[in-house]
Amino acid sequence: MENQDQEVIITKKPTGPIVVKGPVVLQDSEGNKLETKPVFSLCGCGKSAKMPYCDGAHKQI
Repeated sequence: MENQDQEVIITKKPTGPIVVKGPVVLQDSEGNKLETKPVFSLCGCGKSAKMPYCDGAHKQI
């Protein structure tokens, strides 16, 4: 079981992605729980084909 007292760190990278480290619950707009890993990146540029996750599309902008 994950430690609920663990600090969550969210970092906006200058190149686009938003890196999330720590135990978080990520939900879509309907409240459905989305799969996460201990460290994952969310799209910060709006161009990802795997929204809300980053797929590297910011590199082509």
